[in-house]
Amino acid sequence: MRVRRTSLMLVVGALWVVGGSGVFAQEPAEAPRTSWGAPDLQGVWDFRSLTPMQRPEELAETETFTDEQAAAFAVDEIGRRSRDSETSERAARARTGDIIPYNDFWFDEGTSVTTDRTSLIVDPPSGRIPARTAAAEAAAAELARVRSGVTSHEPTPGGWVEDLGPGGLQVRCILGFNSGPPMTPSAYNNNVQVFQTEDTVVLLAEMNHEARVVPLGGEDHAPDAVRMWTGDSRGRWDGDTLVIETRNFLRETNFMQGVTSRGLVLTERLTRVDNDTLRYDVTVNDPQVWTASWTFSVPMRRNPQPLFEYACHEGNYGLTNILAGAVMEGVQ
Repeated sequence: MRVRRTSLMLVVGALWVVGGSGVFAQEPAEAPRTSWGAPDLQGVWDFRSLTPMQRPEELAETETFTDEQAAAFAVDEIGRRSRDSETSERAARARTGDIIPYNDFWFDEGTSVTTDRTSLIVDPPSGRIPARTAAAEAAAAELARVRSGVTSHEPTPGGWVEDLGPGGLQVRCILGFNSGPPMTPSAYNNNVQVFQTEDTVVLLAEMNHEARVVPLGGEDHAPDAVRMWTGDSRGRWDGDTLVIETRNFLRETNFMQGVTSRGLVLTERLTRVDNDTLRYDVTVNDPQVWTASWTFSVPMRRNPQPLFEYACHEGNYGLTNILAGAVMEGVQ
C-alpha cells in the first residue's frame, strides 16, 4: 500500500473548505478539450473527503455548512476517526477488544469537507439513504444473526472463504473497498486515473488497480452479457458530461459494505468543472435493496502525482493467516 500523507493540521485556517458558493453551486466552466473535440477528463483525480455520505442526524435541519461550521466539523471528524488518540471513538472500541489496524500514519481520509453540503447525498433532499426493502432488512438481520460475535475479517462460524462477511471482497483482494463501482471516499488510495480515446474511456482505480473499460456510443447492454464483479459499463456524452450506465453485476460489490444485489444499476456522470475539478455524480438504483433510487455527488481534485501500485495480500499470506487465525479461535 502506498498513501500520500498531507500534514494533519487541525488549524482551522489550514483546512481546505469549499466556501458558501460551493463546487455544486457552480456552473461548469468551458471544459478543456481533447484533440478530437471531446471534453478532456484525463488525469489522476483524488476523491478523498471528510464530507459524510449521509447527513448526520444532528444536522438533519442543516443542508449546507457555513465556512466556520465546515471547519469545526472537520476538526471533530478527524478526532473521532483517530487511531492514535486515547479519547477517540476507535480507541474506545479497541478497549472493548476490537482490533484497530494500523495507526494514523497509514490513513489518508482527508483533512476537510469538500463541498458546502452536509452530505455527499444530494437526492433525496434529506441527505439520507432511502429505507431498505423488507427483503433487504430481513437479509441484513439474518447476516447479523449468523455472524454474531464475529469481526469483519473472520469467516462465519462453520463457513469458508465465501463466508468472510460484508468485507469479504476487500479481504480477498477482489475489489478495492473504495473502487466500487461506484467510487466512494474512504480510508486511503482515493485516486482514479482517467484515460480517453475517441471511442473508449478507461477508469483505473488505484486500490486493487481495477481498470474499467467503458465503450462510448450508447450501445445497449447485451442481455446475455457475462456478469462481472464491476458490471458491464456503457458510456455516452450528454453535452460536456460523460454518462456511464453500469449493470450486469456478478453479485454484490464493496459499495455500502456489500449490501447491493446483482440487479444494481448505476448511472455515473463525470463533468469537468474547471482545470482542477472533476465532478462525479452517481445515481444508485437497486429495487431489491432500497425503496427508491438515490444520488450522491463528489468533487474530485486533480492530483499531480501518479498512481502507485496497491499491493494487496503481499506474499499471498492474507487468506492463509485469516483462516489459520479462525482455526485458532475455534471458529471452525
